[in-house]
Amino acid sequence: MTASSDIRELAHRTTDGVDVALLWYPSNDVVSVQVFDAKAGEAFELVLGDGDRPLDVFHHPYAFAALRGLDVGQPTGELVPAA
Repeated sequence: MTASSDIRELAHRTTDGVDVALLWYPSNDVVSVQVFDAKAGEAFELVLGDGDRPLDVFHHPYAFAALRGLDVGQPTGELVPAA
């Protein structure tokens, strides 16, 4: 999305090898949730829209990905897990 120095991590959690990060890109006022599954070697990102509740998406990213019809099986090289 933008330079990594322009990213603010608002929340982060790790459960059973799955990292989930709630991120804000202040330069363009975009909020997203990144998911990195180390065991499966998969990653995806959900960019939040006006009607999305950030903490709901953060706590249930797989449900929101399914609602959007996303294939969550991307190679890990496409996203870098949040620090």
